[in-house]
Amino acid sequence: MIATIVVVVILVVLVLWAVSAYNGLIKLRNLVQEAWRQIDVELTRRHDLIGNLVETVKGYAAHERGTLEDVVKARSAAMAPGQSPAQQAESENMLSQALGRLLAIVEAYPDLKANQNFLALQNELTSTEDRIASARRYYNATVRDLNTKVETVPTNIVANLFTIDRAEYFEAVGEQREAPKVDFGQRDATIPPSSGYQQQPGAPEGTGASTPPAPGTQA
Repeated sequence: MIATIVVVVILVVLVLWAVSAYNGLIKLRNLVQEAWRQIDVELTRRHDLIGNLVETVKGYAAHERGTLEDVVKARSAAMAPGQSPAQQAESENMLSQALGRLLAIVEAYPDLKANQNFLALQNELTSTEDRIASARRYYNATVRDLNTKVETVPTNIVANLFTIDRAEYFEAVGEQREAPKVDFGQRDATIPPSSGYQQQPGAPEGTGASTPPAPGTQA
């Protein structure tokens, strides 16, 4: 009788522990999903702000089409649905690189740099980047807690039994850890200056710094 009672007690304890472990894993998984949704909200805002920023720059520097197109393409790739956190991080990295090249071009346009709409967009984008960084830290912390439970004994037994898997971190990857490299290559060099004008030696491509044709020459 005593042995039977002991076995029953042990079984009850094991069941209660398994239920507690399962509920804890589900809670952590839900926290990870909730944290990712918050990142997604901020990324959507980032993409919208970058789209508005491109339109503003286009009004002043439409002929910088190569760099503008790069940002638009990178933005479209970042907005593609169904990406995993690792894929999204890579897409955002490419968008950050393209945006860095665009902002480098802005330095050649004082009127654009002083435009109130452009300045407001820059400030909002900076604020959004800060919120993304904060959301990233919270998300990665919850992922770490879930993965620790999934990988360690004895909770890994419950995780394997109910197919609760590890989650992916959302990390800065590749060149995103470094300052954006400004390298326009040959793309912008192929953009001809406005008809009838010659680019001044040493003037940045596409800045509008030019001199009129010599008198008597055909425009």
